[in-house]
Amino acid sequence: MKRTSRISVTSRRVALCVVVVLAATSASVAAADEAAGPFGVTAVVGSTAESARVGALFGADKAGSLSGNHFCTASVVHSPQRDLVVTAAHCIDGEGDATGLVFVPGYRDGQAPYGVWKVGKRYLPDGWAHGQSEDSDVAFAVVDERDGKRVEDVTGSNRFAAGVATGATAVTVTGYPDSREVPVSCTNKPVARGATQQRIDCPEFTGGTSGSPWVNGDHEVVGVLGGHEQGGATPDISYSVVLGREAAELYKDATGD
Repeated sequence: MKRTSRISVTSRRVALCVVVVLAATSASVAAADEAAGPFGVTAVVGSTAESARVGALFGADKAGSLSGNHFCTASVVHSPQRDLVVTAAHCIDGEGDATGLVFVPGYRDGQAPYGVWKVGKRYLPDGWAHGQSEDSDVAFAVVDERDGKRVEDVTGSNRFAAGVATGATAVTVTGYPDSREVPVSCTNKPVARGATQQRIDCPEFTGGTSGSPWVNGDHEVVGVLGGHEQGGATPDISYSVVLGREAAELYKDATGD
């Protein structure tokens, strides 16, 4: 059966309109990723400094009862304000409008080792806001301060990198299947699917993994699980939009640069 989305089937979608100005961004090529271990194998992720940057999204009404209630994945990316996460646009477009959303970095077995962070302003690209283009399925969100701290100060971050050539290096994809209470990851080399999409072969990336970051050996997010078929119609092949000009301008808008 064709799966139309990596987001939980219980989620709602209501269009948001965020207009961004498009401009060019310089391309870069990351250093080769010499990740150890076999490629294309999915396994549970241990509690590490790197995995702390990736978390699960919940409706704010579930903040007091996290177990089994996450629906998408997001990750902390560096920003001047140290308060930014990246995910797929279809994960936060209207989701949680009534009650809000929370982000739980390093979520594991119903626990929030780095706290529960309220999601504030959301940034969606123009291509998604006006027609939900699969080539624009990426988004940012600001998370509010917690106990006087900002999320990046607590978890660290990866850098958001638009303009990196597809397949320049292997990447590690980390996300939260909605059937599990722990994150999983897989390392492989992406390949192009046309000029605007990229794909990666990794098994067991089921519903809930939308928004999972694709991180290269330079700790750069060079993809976000989503895009074609909102992430893929099978659990073994996942997609991301190619992070190009539109994504770069969206990041600029979200950071106020």
